[in-house]
Amino acid sequence: MAESMGFRKVKELARMKIGFIGTGVMGTGIISNLLAAGNELTIYNRTKSKAQGLLDQGAKWANTPADATLNNDVVFTMVGYPKDVEEVYFGDQGIFSVASKNQLVVDMTTSTPSLALKIGQFAEKNGLLALDAPVSGGDVGAKNATLTVMIGGNKTAFDKLVPIFNQIGQRVNYFGSYGAGQHTKMANQIMIAGTMTGLTEMLVYAKKAKLDLPTVLETLNSGGAANWSMANYVPRILKEDYTPGFFTKHFLKDLRIALDEADKMGLDLPATKQAKQLYEKLVDERGLGDDGTQALVKLWWDN
Repeated sequence: MAESMGFRKVKELARMKIGFIGTGVMGTGIISNLLAAGNELTIYNRTKSKAQGLLDQGAKWANTPADATLNNDVVFTMVGYPKDVEEVYFGDQGIFSVASKNQLVVDMTTSTPSLALKIGQFAEKNGLLALDAPVSGGDVGAKNATLTVMIGGNKTAFDKLVPIFNQIGQRVNYFGSYGAGQHTKMANQIMIAGTMTGLTEMLVYAKKAKLDLPTVLETLNSGGAANWSMANYVPRILKEDYTPGFFTKHFLKDLRIALDEADKMGLDLPATKQAKQLYEKLVDERGLGDDGTQALVKLWWDN
């Protein structure tokens, strides 16, 4: 049974020495909030220039994932793909090459449950405490510290880090052992797949019917059709803003993981398969992997 911290914030401000690997759209917002809460941050990203804003805020630079690990209480990772997670943890200059006993490691990348299990088992054998902790809420949630955090792994690690998670999220849930956080994120992405195709087809239909689209958004978002994706992404579409709150290439990766896991469980998810096929057209055929997920509408609206 999931253990929930709800919307409660701890009163005392936890401060820790934190290594953070990955300063992309989501990582940047999370790191900013951790700095604002008074934590000491050492950060690593493959391209240092992309981390400059965080360095200006007071974060320290590390030249390798190993350097971001040394002398810190906890190391967070939030990178692109499972292969990147594998390299960051198990590579020659990775976290596990220097991690010390009782150190906490937390992967916030949306990755595979099997890799979360591999990391967790390695951590246990070497006296470390590991969690898989993917998040939902997009760039807005990362910036505003309103993320939902879905956690699996070592329960002691979870208990230690609840105050830190509460600095970046509004709901923090523990679901069980290694991989449980990733399975929960897959459930989330399956749901998001439906809302993204729904909001896209809604816009295509409403435009073809010559309706006023801002008024359609206002009306639908006050009724039973209201949802987070529509509220946050349709305004961007109406402004022709396709900058990523979440990259289409990463969402496609997530859908492929979800469907692979579903296949292992003997499940057929036809709607999710259709969403994957649409995003494959957008990413693989149209080359729009660096657009935000709201760019799905471009399959219908070329201009």
